[in-house]
Amino acid sequence: MSTRKKYAVVGTGGRAGFFYNAIARDFKETSELVAFCDVNQTRMNVANKKVGAFDVGPLPTYKSEHFDRMIEETKPDFVIVTTVDRTHHTYIIRAMELGCDVISEKPMTVDEVKCQQILDAVKRTGRQLRVTFNYRYSPHNTKIRELIADGVIGDVNSVHFEWLLNTKHGADYFRRWHRDKRNSGGLLVHKSTHHFDLVNFWLGTQPATVFALGDLMFYGRENAEKRGETKFYSRAHGSEYAKNDPFALHLEENDQLKAMYLDAEHEDGYYRDQSVFGDGINIEDTMGVMVKYRSNAILTYNLYAYAPWEGFRVSFNGTKGRIEMNVVEQSYVNSGGEQGLEGAVVGKKIIVHPLFDKPYEVEVEESAGGHGGGDPVLLNDLFGERTPDRFNRAASHVDGAMSILTGIAGNRSLRTGQAVQVAELVKF
Repeated sequence: MSTRKKYAVVGTGGRAGFFYNAIARDFKETSELVAFCDVNQTRMNVANKKVGAFDVGPLPTYKSEHFDRMIEETKPDFVIVTTVDRTHHTYIIRAMELGCDVISEKPMTVDEVKCQQILDAVKRTGRQLRVTFNYRYSPHNTKIRELIADGVIGDVNSVHFEWLLNTKHGADYFRRWHRDKRNSGGLLVHKSTHHFDLVNFWLGTQPATVFALGDLMFYGRENAEKRGETKFYSRAHGSEYAKNDPFALHLEENDQLKAMYLDAEHEDGYYRDQSVFGDGINIEDTMGVMVKYRSNAILTYNLYAYAPWEGFRVSFNGTKGRIEMNVVEQSYVNSGGEQGLEGAVVGKKIIVHPLFDKPYEVEVEESAGGHGGGDPVLLNDLFGERTPDRFNRAASHVDGAMSILTGIAGNRSLRTGQAVQVAELVKF
């Protein structure tokens, strides 16, 4: 009798392949794919073609309005949710109500109302919800957790964290559905959830007070006009102006992007290659955030999405010294066939500066796979035989909530100009 866990995937866009390819390729002994669900049949057909390369399927496909029927007919143990962020809560809650556990791509959801609905559903149903924070598993990030937990710099009192998204990867959020804040919560939720989760993870604490400033200062038509730009287009495909635009994404030049998006447009009218200097962008590209934590530590955080290089710098100031980490990452375009490049480390350095002693560099071995070798460890944690983990990197629904609540509080602060108390947003 098979003891394999059964998985259904809802949302078969760029992110879903990370999960379904891993199950089909690497975890056949422990895990089994049973169905795909999406608003778009063409994309589900692409997903079936991909898993077919690993002698899996073809799997039954269900349009999103038949989600309940999919659960009833294929009886998955887990539903993997990789839809547009604003719909995560719909599928998370319904899957749990129908008796399934859930694995959700980050962010868990986009605002405090949907977050509360998810927390209530977990309590009501008793089902398990995991949120996939692959950055926790990157060896250099795990090493920071270890150094801090071992008291190398004493109690951490302040963190300065700068994240740079470059003009390839950062620009990509302004071409697609993320550019509408209703869909993504903006970068403070969609992207920064990774970074805020890392701080929670590194320090072993949770956010208390958040203040944020930010605006759309580079992308968008108005900013381009200020810089003297006069040639505009709505999307790259079929545009003469896009041919010479270094920010344009040419779907027809990439087989995977063409199959998943250009060839699927006729079904849902979704354009993956919109101009980053078009109208209708209402998310910020430049943000600064201050956070006070329950541990009394203070975070100063900066994110901008038009940097000349990709990566981050973070420093921790403690009662016994300071840790500095600089990481340069490989840039990529989501679902452009560059899965192993996601978060791939080009260069890194961790330096410990003890009080009254010489600074020293901490060596960290990276391994194969995205995010410095963290992705395979996360995937094994999800779909393979889990091993004991001193650092407790597997993220629960509480971790998922605490990571987005920093960004959700930041969004409220942007709107009101006031500091926001995280405890007032949701009730656990």
